Parts: sequence; structure tokens; C-alpha cells
Amino acid sequence: MWQTVELREIRIFLVLAEELHFGRTAARVGLTQSRVSQSVRALERKLGLELASRTSRRVTLTTAGERFRDQAGAALAGLDDVLRTAQESGRRLTEPVQLGVISAAAVGPRLRSIIAVFEASHPHSRVQVVGLPFRDRFGPLRRAEVQLMVTHLPLSQPGLVTGPVLAREQPVLAVARDHPLATREAVSVEDLADHRVGRLDLAVPAELSQSLTPDTTPSGRPIPRLDLRLQEASELIVAVAQGRIVQPVTATFAQTYRHPDVVFVPLRGLPASRTVLAWRRGDRHPALREFLRVAQAELKRPISAGDGVPRRGQGSGPDSQANMEGEWR
Repeated sequence: MWQTVELREIRIFLVLAEELHFGRTAARVGLTQSRVSQSVRALERKLGLELASRTSRRVTLTTAGERFRDQAGAALAGLDDVLRTAQESGRRLTEPVQLGVISAAAVGPRLRSIIAVFEASHPHSRVQVVGLPFRDRFGPLRRAEVQLMVTHLPLSQPGLVTGPVLAREQPVLAVARDHPLATREAVSVEDLADHRVGRLDLAVPAELSQSLTPDTTPSGRPIPRLDLRLQEASELIVAVAQGRIVQPVTATFAQTYRHPDVVFVPLRGLPASRTVLAWRRGDRHPALREFLRVAQAELKRPISAGDGVPRRGQGSGPDSQANMEGEWR
């Protein structure tokens, strides 16, 4: 009678083999304890084997049950892979994925590779890169105008999930070309206590602002602030060029917002900035999960690539490297 065995009966038995408890098994498979017991008895009857010994206090597998658990579990896992692959190959993704970025420089080597692999695997679904507003960078994501965005950690925004780390880069300090710090090979966070930096809390989430421009130096000296009512990132770089402020920024920002009167000096004493993907929790966009799967796979591959960081106004020559690595948070 083994030909009449149903997959449902095997799956229920395998759960019981893990739990060794009818109540917990019933909770996991969404059935009553009596239905679980009936299913296991039906499987045993069809196989002509006793798979589990029951007492009022415990469930144990027989020798035959342990052997069936191992063999059936391996076979079912293989069947699940076949079914999953068949379903995925038959599913054609046609909707585009909108990817929000603050600047074009955010689409670095790793992300370009992810986009290329995704589009090659799903030629009917394209990745559309969308510019995000400086003052409302998370708004398009929350309104479902984009499915993903590139942002930095730390990030603590309700309803948003952060995923793979695309790059790590050391902060740099944007200063006016004629500023005393402009000739330094590097500056320290302690140096910020002697100069004003822009207050960006209105344009950037507080946790991001604090990571780049903390209130105090490691020794406890306060870092002076200048309130800036910025609408665009270009206004920040103009304030630096005018000598009103010095400003810690990411290497990506330095690549994007160049000014002939601004130089970027390596800044020591702050943690590396981590660039990540973020999306809405529970988003059911059909291509989102597949894009994240491709991203996770691509980020496991080793890559050697650098992001060029302009320094001392010398154009786009690469003076620092962004370490690319993949991880899930």
C-alpha cells in the first residue's frame, strides 16, 4: 500500500520526528492532535511499519522510524528544491524595480553588478534608478514610489528594514581650500571642537547625523554647530566653500558634490560609514524578494574595487578604497 502514501502524511511525520510531541506538532502543522495521530497511523499502516512509540508521557521513534526520517527527509528536501526551481523558472517578472539613491555615486561597483545579474536573469524586469530628495529621502520609499533605497547605517526608521552592506568607507572632512585644515594630511575628530560644523538634523535622520557629527569629541569637548536650513545637498558644499563650516561627509558625497574651492581631507576617529539597501517591512512587490536574493548571492563573491574620493581639488583620482563586503543585518 506504499503507493497510496501522501506527501502530507510524510511532512506531518517529519515534524513529529523533530518535536517528539503531538501537541507541538499539531501547532506547527495547523491541525488538531487527533488529526496528527490519525495521519501518522495511516502512514504506518500503508508502510507496514511502526514508526513511533507513544506513551502517555512521551513519543520516541523506532529504529524503522529513524531510518524513514533520514531517508524521507533527504528525499523530500530534494523534491522541494525541484518544485521551487520549477516554480521560479515559470514565474516571469515583468514589473520594474525602482531603486532610490541620493546621488549617482551611490551606484557603486557592487550595486552595478547586482543590477546586471538581476536584469540578465529577468530580462522583462528592469531596475530603474530614481533620485531621492535631500530633505525627504525616505518619503518615496514609505509612499511605495520606490521599492529599495541606498542609505547609510546606523538607521532606525520605523517600518524599514536594512539589508546587505554594499560598501564601507572612511569619512572625510570637507573644508574650504583656504581653510587652515586644508593642508593637513589628515584631521582628527578632536580638531572639530575648534571649528563649526553644519547641523543637518532637519535633512538627515538624527542617528545618521550623530554618527558623522557627534555632539562631542572623544575627550568630551563640544563640537560647535551652525544651523543650516538646507533644501539641497549643493547648499551644504557652498557653505563649506564659503568657510562658514567644515563638514564630515562620506566618500560617496565627496565624489558627487565637488566644488573648486572645497577639498576633502581624511578624517580619523569616526567609524567607517556602511552603505546598505533598505526596503519597507512586509513589501510584497513581486521583484523585490528576487532582487534581494540576487544581492545576497552577489555579495558573497569576492571583489576588489575602489571608489574614487577626490582630495585637495585634484579631480576624480582614487585616493582611498571602499571595502566591499556582503552581510545581512
